[in-house]
Amino acid sequence: MEKHAKSVALVTGANKGLGLEIARQLGQKGITVVLGARQGKAEAPAATLRAEGLDARAVELDVTNVADVTALPTFFEKNFGRLDILVNNAGVQLDKGFDVSPDSLRQTYEANVIGPYAITQALLPLLRQAPAGRIVNQSSILGSLTTISEGQGGSWATPGYTSSKAALNMLTVVLAQHLVDTNIKVNAAHPGWVKTDLGGEGAPLGVREGARTAVRLALLPADGPTGGYFHEEESLPW
Repeated sequence: MEKHAKSVALVTGANKGLGLEIARQLGQKGITVVLGARQGKAEAPAATLRAEGLDARAVELDVTNVADVTALPTFFEKNFGRLDILVNNAGVQLDKGFDVSPDSLRQTYEANVIGPYAITQALLPLLRQAPAGRIVNQSSILGSLTTISEGQGGSWATPGYTSSKAALNMLTVVLAQHLVDTNIKVNAAHPGWVKTDLGGEGAPLGVREGARTAVRLALLPADGPTGGYFHEEESLPW
């Protein structure tokens, strides 16, 4: 097919919260946004964004489902002939205190580490073809070894979620090193403490503010950083 005229972005876990707002803000920048979510949950929010005048589509995507991930390259090749931006936003927090079962830990890693890795690997050939490919991994300050070792994690410092985000950070660095001689930039984002299902109503930031870091990293200019870990424009300690 003829290549889609506009840049195309995939945002995973985009049916609500930060993912939906990231998609919205990218769409407002003139980018065609594809909302990924499981069980058909991306269709309604994509329609909402279209009603706002944005070019938004939906794709069935459970990040832990091999068939869904495997189908992604064909979906983008068939519908757009390109992919410019990947935002690995989907994730879970299954920890209930410090005692985390091996099954819970395994499920956490499937969604927070293996899923983003598999999706990135599947879509990397398309991103390599983009004039300015961008990969953003939605991390957390709780994935910072420095922060947790200094005792700043509090009750949030539970084994599964924090270690999965630390692992995602390492994948970010390794991939950035692997792609250092390409046009692709890979960075990790900490959205801040945001009012979402995970952050709770007591969080100080709304989703609009929380989405800004990922959006900035998705739109980095050619001289922007790669292999970094950021909140807003602040570089965070690993």
